[in-house]
Amino acid sequence: MSATLFTNARLIDPEALTDDTGSLLVENGRITARLGAGENASAERVIDCAGACLAPGIVDLGVKIGEPGERHKESFRTAGRAAAKGGVTTMITRPDTLPAIDNPETLEFVLRRAQADTPVTVLPMGTLTKGREGREMTEIGFLMDAGAVAFSDGDHVVENTKVLSRALTYARSLGALVIAHPQEPILSRGASATSGKFASLRGLSGVTPMAERMGLDRDIALVEMTGARYHADQITTARALPALERAKNNGFDVTAGVSIHHLTLNELDVADYRTFFKLKPPLRSEDDRQAVVEAVGSGLIDIICSMHTPQDAESKRLPFEEAASGAIGLETLLPAAMRLYHAGALGLAQLFRAMSLNPAKRLGLASGRLSAGAPADLVLFDPDKPFVMDRWSLESKSKNTPFDLQRMQGRVMATWVAGQEIYRSA
Repeated sequence: MSATLFTNARLIDPEALTDDTGSLLVENGRITARLGAGENASAERVIDCAGACLAPGIVDLGVKIGEPGERHKESFRTAGRAAAKGGVTTMITRPDTLPAIDNPETLEFVLRRAQADTPVTVLPMGTLTKGREGREMTEIGFLMDAGAVAFSDGDHVVENTKVLSRALTYARSLGALVIAHPQEPILSRGASATSGKFASLRGLSGVTPMAERMGLDRDIALVEMTGARYHADQITTARALPALERAKNNGFDVTAGVSIHHLTLNELDVADYRTFFKLKPPLRSEDDRQAVVEAVGSGLIDIICSMHTPQDAESKRLPFEEAASGAIGLETLLPAAMRLYHAGALGLAQLFRAMSLNPAKRLGLASGRLSAGAPADLVLFDPDKPFVMDRWSLESKSKNTPFDLQRMQGRVMATWVAGQEIYRSA
């Protein structure tokens, strides 16, 4: 039996919401014991963490990979290296590929590529409707048998309510998780910023924050009707939070996420049309940002994700309204989250509850924990390490990060998957 003892670590436990000094014993790829300060155990290998933080590896829900169809933007190989360097041990990948992952054959291709080229765990989603066109639902049962862990059309909102209700009913019969993008599609179409004074001064087409509330209200009504398991991929406005709270209080199987960009940036960061800050949904007001941060702290919003969306230089080097939406985030998720920690908005245990534990629980995974029996998917990091972000040093093929040249804190020192070291900083 091969055993590794992590000593002198600052253990970040998202289940107990604790941040204590101790040790962790790992045997055969699983955590077998957590030891307090002063306790000891024998092991073939001892790793001295030197007071750094040891936490469950990040489970990133909603990662875009360019295979198949857009390998020039991101491959499984480059995304896997970026994930390992960023402390992400499990990637839940989106089905918005070319072609979309709407059949078992495409899903099996993705799984083979991931297994061959990626050191982290990859769990793919399938589409909810064929071609993400919102007209005909996919064979959810066949896709689940092939390995799909959830179903989503990404940012293509299913406009036909009857089609969506049928898909939710079918998903409910199979226990499948449906991940939706809550936006009223007509109001949102063609928008590149949040409506308000800033968008007006910049002459940008805007969308009202109420579009998110309206989209969520519709989806929650369908969840009430069908009893489906539902996750809103991004809740970014204060106006959507009361509807989410009511749904949870009514006992509906509803959870919600938010991207790290919407937690740490606001609409003013767009400044003079910087396209790396063009996201979907668009960046919101500072009041919305603060409300969403508070919702993560209270647990109303369950999950923080990178919403990793690689875009090549040509698609971003365009006028703001014509540029592609999205930003990469696998490597910047943790240091960006440290902004919230250093600002006193969220504790480390709260952050890892949202980045590791809750996404794992939502998908029925055993990871995301430091408890005995959990997989030894771990990240060792220094939350105080300062650096200047250089996008050219990132492992992702695409370099569209909004944090380029910004001062940040928080460096990953090492990452383990099932007890095997997959990354160590130089």
